[in-house]
Amino acid sequence: MTKPTKQWYASWFDTPYYHILYKDRDYTEAQGFMDNLTNYLNIPEHGKILDLACGKGRHSVYLNSLGYNVTGADLSEQSIIHAKQFENKTLKFDVHDMSKPYPDTFDAVFNLFTSFGYFEDESCNLETIKSIKAELNEFGFGVIDFMNTNYIIENLVPQDIKTVEGIDFYQKRYVKNGYIIKDISFEVGGEQFEFQERVKAFTLEDFETLFEKAGVHLLDVFGDFKLRKYHSKTSERLIMIFK
Repeated sequence: MTKPTKQWYASWFDTPYYHILYKDRDYTEAQGFMDNLTNYLNIPEHGKILDLACGKGRHSVYLNSLGYNVTGADLSEQSIIHAKQFENKTLKFDVHDMSKPYPDTFDAVFNLFTSFGYFEDESCNLETIKSIKAELNEFGFGVIDFMNTNYIIENLVPQDIKTVEGIDFYQKRYVKNGYIIKDISFEVGGEQFEFQERVKAFTLEDFETLFEKAGVHLLDVFGDFKLRKYHSKTSERLIMIFK
């Protein structure tokens, strides 16, 4: 009998330590990105947005504050339990596997901040894009905001120590078998913890192949949160608009 196991993202994202390590993320920049994106896509007033892999819901909450009807979906039960405190008539959260279609359609589906390419089973990457296509209404747009792997690999910091709330997080980064990997180890209360983040090193060309297989059309590509032109070597982000 096979022991049930959790994928790395299911276990790591469900720990409080994940949120401690990344507590200093720049949410002002993220909100600016949401402003730029919703304006660019011209999402209708009170339009419906699906925030796919929403985490604890911070971006869903902000999108809702702009007047949109927002659904946040994430595989992490702990993150959704946290996010549900923010629910209202036009904001709801659900535990959901993004490789399967959500039972509703939207004016936009956002997959933000490199929340793609985690799956052990690579067929799930294609299934996720097919699911996004199924979640879009007739006029809807899909958005995948991914890291620019060319830039990340070129500027990879092999190792460092980040101290947050008195915890020393030892981080090692490397590329192996087509994945960008980060090993994270730390000690709390005399107990040693080890986690790993693994993200498929997708390039724009890889996404173009997936989009073609999924039957979606790539409309625009941007290289940063201000929606400036994408450059394969120097852009920090790979932001793709499709339908």
